[in-house]
Amino acid sequence: MPQDIYDKVMMLAKRRGFIYPSFEIYGGCAGFYDYGPLGSRLKQNLENLWRSFYLLKDNCVEISTPTITLFEVLKASGHVDEFTDLTVDCKKCKQSYKVEGIIGEGISVEKAIKNNKVKCPTCKTILKNPYNVNLMFSTKIGIGQSRDAFLRPETAQGIFTDFHLLYRHAREKLPFGVVQIGKGYRNEVSPRQGIIRLREFSMAEAEIFFDPNDKTHPNFKDVKDEVLFLFDNEKEMEITLEKAVQTGVINNQALAYYMYLTQEFLMTAGINPEKFRFRKHSDDELAHYAVECWDAELFSERFGWIECVGIADRSAYDLISHMESTGTDMYALRKYDEPKIVDVKKIVPDMGKLGPLFKDKAGKIKTLLENMDVKDNEKIFVDIDGKTVEVPSNCYKIVETKEKQIGEKFVPHVIEPSYGIDRILYCILEQNYAEVKKKDEEYRLLKLKPEIAPIKVGVFPLVSDERLVKIAKIVDKNLRNAGIATYYDEGGTIGRRYARMDEIGTPFCVTIDHDTLKDKSVTIRDRDTTKQDREKIEDIIRHIKNKISC
Repeated sequence: MPQDIYDKVMMLAKRRGFIYPSFEIYGGCAGFYDYGPLGSRLKQNLENLWRSFYLLKDNCVEISTPTITLFEVLKASGHVDEFTDLTVDCKKCKQSYKVEGIIGEGISVEKAIKNNKVKCPTCKTILKNPYNVNLMFSTKIGIGQSRDAFLRPETAQGIFTDFHLLYRHAREKLPFGVVQIGKGYRNEVSPRQGIIRLREFSMAEAEIFFDPNDKTHPNFKDVKDEVLFLFDNEKEMEITLEKAVQTGVINNQALAYYMYLTQEFLMTAGINPEKFRFRKHSDDELAHYAVECWDAELFSERFGWIECVGIADRSAYDLISHMESTGTDMYALRKYDEPKIVDVKKIVPDMGKLGPLFKDKAGKIKTLLENMDVKDNEKIFVDIDGKTVEVPSNCYKIVETKEKQIGEKFVPHVIEPSYGIDRILYCILEQNYAEVKKKDEEYRLLKLKPEIAPIKVGVFPLVSDERLVKIAKIVDKNLRNAGIATYYDEGGTIGRRYARMDEIGTPFCVTIDHDTLKDKSVTIRDRDTTKQDREKIEDIIRHIKNKISC
């Protein structure tokens, strides 16, 4: 059976130290892969390029939160109840499958089940009795009186639960953005697509908080004439950001801006524009928290269009959920031009009554009551740990008073670009893999962008002459001291050494030859053009840095 590009890329990735199957000597485990020496560096470069877009260009801040998340957090966020895949079992093959993954495109899950279109991909048996499976890994915190928890399915919740602190850090001004890069965990039903569908994976997520009355972006005017590549599930279109917002194709400036930022990041990282599009989620596939979502999809010859980034308008769903669950103030303030004196009705909780009645929940209820809008002659209910509880009228008083207000409180809305780093990395490898013939030999290249290439420069003495070796090692050391990743090699013919560097995506090679002894110059070879330039030794670092940053 001939190899397709996926087989070729993954074979190269394993042989050259990019990606290894995890636990291979124990038979492996689906959904887990290791990054080898070159893969780890490639992934780190990709993540740092992402940081440059969000921390520098967009002025977000970065935080780091635990990968273990309390049950209560994910209950409030909806993941305990909603984070599921519809699954079927094949008793003959003893395999479980995600229904959505085996029915193909163009048919809904409901129709597929009703019309007996859900078939085992191996033995073609019609599969029935689908059931929902929660995809989170559960765990316990502590010994004895432990607390239920999960490995986090996303990095976002750590940002949301810190919002009240981050809002103060941002000096209570909107919009502001917070990012986090780290591991996520999903107990996938059938992870059979290499690093496309992992059980432990790397995410890069940004949560940008906006006033719901003003979803403009301060940088929108600078990019409004740039073109986005969109697919609305019926037709593909190329449209400027400004026109997309004006015509309602995209709901607001903020969403459109982060779609553009995503597109620019992916192109800079090495994604082929002809194998890229944004696809809009239909209403029946929106996540439980989203009001609008576009996926950045990348095309793979093996897997077709792959969702690699989701850019969602999460509205105020998460902050409201955590506020209702904990009583913590997650409001922002929309300031008036001048302070106002207003008549207000406030609830004054009676802790003497709340305490004995609600025990350890009394403090949370007190905070909820103090932040609640008051209406006459209405029973008062609060949500505690997912349950709606009536608060007896003798546990509080309603008082009327005058209050000076400098603004009105509101819960911010969130725009969330969420990136699957592993999927993007695979697509970069596949889309930049090439085969050519040189002197009747098959020759493989990875045309990785200099920004993300794990090795920037190969350094070679032309031959094993001690004088050339000495200079080459000095050049290699100087480059590394300047922060440029190198690979020193003096083994084999110069052609073989070039080939080894081309195969791992190294964009430049520096060769020290006998002319170097005379003119203090070296040859710098470009991977993509194979063009060779002569540069003075003292100019190598400047020349390479200019090439890397171009």
